[in-house]
Amino acid sequence: MNTLQISLISLLVVAFVIYRQLRTRPAAGTATLYVAGAMVIVGLVTGGLFDTAHLALSLALFLVEAGAAVALGVWRARTVRVWLDSSGVAWSKATRWTILAWLASAATRAGLYFAGTAIGLTASTSSVLLFLGLTVGIQAYLVARRGRALSSTGARPDTFVG
Repeated sequence: MNTLQISLISLLVVAFVIYRQLRTRPAAGTATLYVAGAMVIVGLVTGGLFDTAHLALSLALFLVEAGAAVALGVWRARTVRVWLDSSGVAWSKATRWTILAWLASAATRAGLYFAGTAIGLTASTSSVLLFLGLTVGIQAYLVARRGRALSSTGARPDTFVG
């Protein structure tokens, strides 16, 4: 895949994920986890994650990007509202804070991209897919886990978590 294709796919996936998060939906859903997993796999197999001319620096930036992706996914997951309805089904919906966290995620990713190019690393669109897959996957996993935990505790219906 070329840079333009990966960029367009990434933008479409993020727009779709944010759109879905803004809708009320079952918290225990796993479809987003499959999409995130596919993004991680494509990011890994397309190659170019590391600049072989600056391997140590490239690896360090990769670890920072992966850590940031996980941390931002955790932060966004904490901003999602999760509750039980009257029948005991867990639901989730993004809040204004989730949108703010998504903007911070985009700014962080852009900052890391530009930092890498500023220090002379060859940029790779594969790292964008990997970053998005990790951050979306972590968020989806944690929201689903909160929904399952709420359902299994036998909390009274309409209980709000986070």
